[in-house]
Amino acid sequence: MTMAFTLATEAEDEAREIGRLLFAGPVDFVKGVVSMSALPPADRPEVCFAGRSNVGKSSLINALTNRKNLARSSNTPGRTQEINYFTMGESRFLVDLPGYGYAEAPVAIVAKWQALLKQFLQGRATLRRAFVLVDTRHGVKAVDEEIMSLLDRAAVTFQVVMTKADKVSKAVRDENIAQTMAALQKHPAAYPELVVTSSEKGEGIETLRAIIATLE
Repeated sequence: MTMAFTLATEAEDEAREIGRLLFAGPVDFVKGVVSMSALPPADRPEVCFAGRSNVGKSSLINALTNRKNLARSSNTPGRTQEINYFTMGESRFLVDLPGYGYAEAPVAIVAKWQALLKQFLQGRATLRRAFVLVDTRHGVKAVDEEIMSLLDRAAVTFQVVMTKADKVSKAVRDENIAQTMAALQKHPAAYPELVVTSSEKGEGIETLRAIIATLE
């Protein structure tokens, strides 16, 4: 059965305001963890962000929270080696997962990160949704397919967020969005709406805030 994937429309005023209030409130770094035993208590809903190295994950998290250096960005692939936890008030956790698809990190370290990622995705009952970031300049790559398949197996609903939408022409943008929608057809855990964003221009940021804030 073919699922119809669409682009997320602008959030309704009420949802947008709920999102604005959530992200305008306190957002604080809790801890970076390298093992399941170090995770914070699973006492509130959480969302996680996953993406291959240099997809713009840190920039997106900073744009969402309207803070310049909450999530550190780096030009060195694989710099984020921990699962980083942030609180949004007392109602949500925002989780920044290690980047994946980095050729420069040692094989043993990559294997360790992948094992931790798998354990986290399969073992975190309070995880409401994973946001998988896909670079609008490139569309879905093989490394993206790996994380999507992992989410399928873990039965974690994931929603694709297209990043860096301002960096390409409309033709390339449309082509890579279509390629991404086609790739998602074989992933049963994929949520049927994509969010197109630009951290620099602010495109899609309010919509994504509203989605996160209104997840039950």
